[in-house]
Amino acid sequence: MAPPNLDPLAAIGAVHLTVADLGRSIDFYRDRIGLRHASREGATARFRAGDAARDLLVLTEVPGARRIPGTTGLYHFAILLPTRRDLALALRHLTELGQRFAGYSDHLVSESLYLADPDGNGIEIYRDRPRSEWPQEANGGFRLDNLPLDRDGLLREIEAGSSRAGWRELPGETAIGHVHLQVSDLEASDAFYTEVLGLHVTARYGSTATFLAAGGYHHHVGTNTWAGVGAPPPPANAVGLRHFEILLSSAEERDRVVARIARAHGKTAEGEEGILTRDPSGNAIALVDASGGA
Repeated sequence: MAPPNLDPLAAIGAVHLTVADLGRSIDFYRDRIGLRHASREGATARFRAGDAARDLLVLTEVPGARRIPGTTGLYHFAILLPTRRDLALALRHLTELGQRFAGYSDHLVSESLYLADPDGNGIEIYRDRPRSEWPQEANGGFRLDNLPLDRDGLLREIEAGSSRAGWRELPGETAIGHVHLQVSDLEASDAFYTEVLGLHVTARYGSTATFLAAGGYHHHVGTNTWAGVGAPPPPANAVGLRHFEILLSSAEERDRVVARIARAHGKTAEGEEGILTRDPSGNAIALVDASGGA
């Protein structure tokens, strides 16, 4: 039987995180990252990009929460900017604020900055190269690499003499491009994301990481075993991933995925954002009808 195909219009929606200090995190994501603080209700804050209608990030405070190393969960979530100049502005803005970076990379398909929020949640900020420039492999996937980023060339994207002008916040076209997860078993994870959800493998990093996508993208989901094969899920209310959303183009597309989960003897539950399920490592996913249905 041919493997299933996830909705080619699928995309990553909001990433939901647990943080220890909501006020501190609001300041960070608003003033440093440049997301717009859309609302706060009790212990939860929501962020969007510019005047966009959909949340990109949802933070829930659990006082005293801490990060537990050696567990599954979030490796990083990736904020996709619309242009190279937007990435250059973000780099300059963060550098001027003294932000500490975890790294900078040219992945051939994209250029990326890496950092962490005050709780240690990993963040990638990146821009895609035009799809016509993505190097393809013979198997139909893409060749990804981890080359040094040309930061000087990136900063030259900002017009001479612009000084500090140009930075206000992230543009409204900003999206969550992908999420990268730590899993306990790569084979079981690959089977779930391909045979159940319907993503396709687009690249592998040796035997420790897989990159998967829908609709011909380079990757919507990355998985790795860098926290250790057999790593346990973090305890409830630890800092990190609560769940991430996969946006689907209709209720019918969502229901097709839910039916495949049921046939694979997986569990689902009704959530506030959509239908909740978990991958074999316990990472939670909300399947969302992005057309406006339930």
